Amino acid sequence: MSIIGWIVLGLAAGVVAKLLLPGRDPGGFIGTTLIGIAGAFTGGWISARWLDHPISKHFFDGATWAAAIGGSLVLLVVHRILFGTTRD
Repeated sequence: MSIIGWIVLGLAAGVVAKLLLPGRDPGGFIGTTLIGIAGAFTGGWISARWLDHPISKHFFDGATWAAAIGGSLVLLVVHRILFGTTRD
């Protein structure tokens, strides 16, 4: 899968992560999109490195999507913890 494929996958993973974890994000739509792209790369790396499941080169592989969405969710939660506003 090319770099463009990973970016498109990251955009979609960011949208899915936002749907699974609703609420106000400190970065808005653009921040969530960038987190999705970074999450796709991070999820793919974690899957290949520690879970002994290398990411396939096919765009429509379920494990690739799961890794991208999982990485996006993790980064979205970390982003909210670090940069989220407190609620009084």
